[in-house]
Amino acid sequence: MADADLDAVIRQLAKQQNKAILAAAKKRKDRFNGLATKAKDKDAKERFKMLARESVEQANAAARRLLISADNVADSYARAMRQAAAAELPKPPPEKKAEAATAKPAGGKAAKKAAKAAPKKAAKSKA
Repeated sequence: MADADLDAVIRQLAKQQNKAILAAAKKRKDRFNGLATKAKDKDAKERFKMLARESVEQANAAARRLLISADNVADSYARAMRQAAAAELPKPPPEKKAEAATAKPAGGKAAKKAAKAAPKKAAKSKA
């Protein structure tokens, strides 16, 4: 299961839960029908039969909602994984520019003054 896609696992678990819900509904229906056969008056029999029908109907609706929700979740997960796989990775900045930006000129103000004075001295010495 380590290599299985999660969306397939989600769908499989939903199917298992769906089967469990429907099995429980069948047991409950059988119980109500059994109570209906044992009931003495007509109103009680009708009430138990109605409960049996309603329990199966409600269980079917719950199972259907469960499957729809699981399908939506599995589809959403699969879509997100496809988008993540197709997305471009961010490019790292070039290393040369990063090194040049971090290096500061040595000397600060004194180095600037020396750089300005150097052309002046060279001009005087030539003359």
